[in-house]
Amino acid sequence: MTLDDLRDDVEETYGDLGDTLAVELDRETRNELAMLTAALEPDEPDELVRRAVHMLFQTAVETGNLDFHLRSQYDTTYDEYLSGMTFEEMTGNQFPQQQQNDDRRYQF
Repeated sequence: MTLDDLRDDVEETYGDLGDTLAVELDRETRNELAMLTAALEPDEPDELVRRAVHMLFQTAVETGNLDFHLRSQYDTTYDEYLSGMTFEEMTGNQFPQQQQNDDRRYQF
């Protein structure tokens, strides 16, 4: 898969998600959400879920976990997705460089 495939999948999933998302909670998640709601007092528990998604995303980016999964599934990285270009396109396909004759660099 490619950068274009990733872009298409993100756009399709974004449209499928819509503005609301019904999520089933297990006992542990419900208990943790109740504790966080009591402690942080958000206007709605939904706000904590939004914060959790932001935090998970940021952690995945910072640890390289997101890039690992993107590279293995789409052969691209998050930076390439943001720029809209692969690394090869950014560098002009210069790597690997042609072998140069380095005999002259040691001559005085």
